[in-house]
Amino acid sequence: IRHICAPQVYIILFVQLLVTFGFVAVCTFVVPVKTFVQKNPAMYWASYGVFFATYLGLVCCTKARRLFPLNFILLAVLTLAMSYLTGMLASFYNTNSVLMCIGVTAAVCGAVTLFCFQTKVDFTSCPGVMFALSMVLLLTGLIAAFTVPFGYIPWIQTVYAGLGAVIFTVFLAVDTQLLLGNRRNSISPEEHINGALRLYMDIVYIFTFLLQLIGSRN
Repeated sequence: IRHICAPQVYIILFVQLLVTFGFVAVCTFVVPVKTFVQKNPAMYWASYGVFFATYLGLVCCTKARRLFPLNFILLAVLTLAMSYLTGMLASFYNTNSVLMCIGVTAAVCGAVTLFCFQTKVDFTSCPGVMFALSMVLLLTGLIAAFTVPFGYIPWIQTVYAGLGAVIFTVFLAVDTQLLLGNRRNSISPEEHINGALRLYMDIVYIFTFLLQLIGSRN
């Protein structure tokens, strides 16, 4: 069953990434769209609310993840909302930076996937380490947020973005191994929506953190 589940997950993931990076391209290359998303922050917050609600629904409710077609509808809505959020962020960076970050993200994801197929290291057996990394990222993000009223501090933002890119790369390795199985922990073959959602979020966050780390803002 797992041999059927993994291809399903990667097909769903491919469609999600196609939609997301397609919208990123539109927000980067089409000037009227770029101007619209930059001048309408209400759309950003509305999309964030939709994303947060659908994400909680899929993560917290097993029935929502497994009941067809509700699971695909929720995943599609989440993907569209996240695509808008990512596209708006990308619109503030120049074209070369966006293209470079897409390329680096693709290279990182490809390398991590190949590594997970070959390595004997079991990342899934270290939940404590994953939790610690999450707390480090959360605390760094809070520090960065609290410094905003005092002005932009580049090195704090650089540290936060660098940590985020590294930590979500590790998360991508963990989630890939959970999907592939043959490790201490694994995702149930019935959880193809959960598997696609995990990988999708990892990849999108890697891209956004890379954009903040090495991107050049307009």
